[in-house]
Amino acid sequence: MFRASPLGSTERVRLLGAFLGVCEWTQLYYLWGPNLRDEADNRLIELAVAGAAAMIVTNNVRDFQRPELRFPSVRIVAPKDLRKELA
Repeated sequence: MFRASPLGSTERVRLLGAFLGVCEWTQLYYLWGPNLRDEADNRLIELAVAGAAAMIVTNNVRDFQRPELRFPSVRIVAPKDLRKELA
């Protein structure tokens, strides 16, 4: 994962430290699965809904298509598309 990263180990530690410094633990009160075929994807949806996330950024956008339940407040976005939006 880090081979292609332009960041050195010290910079990665700083970046991850800054990221974790603003993260919050989120309790899951409702389990919405089975919603998708992959149970790990179901957990991501559950965390996003519980944490009031606006989007899930993933390279596996296809895995989130055709859910049994829809959560319109959570967008599923590929990293390349998010970069275009932010540009």
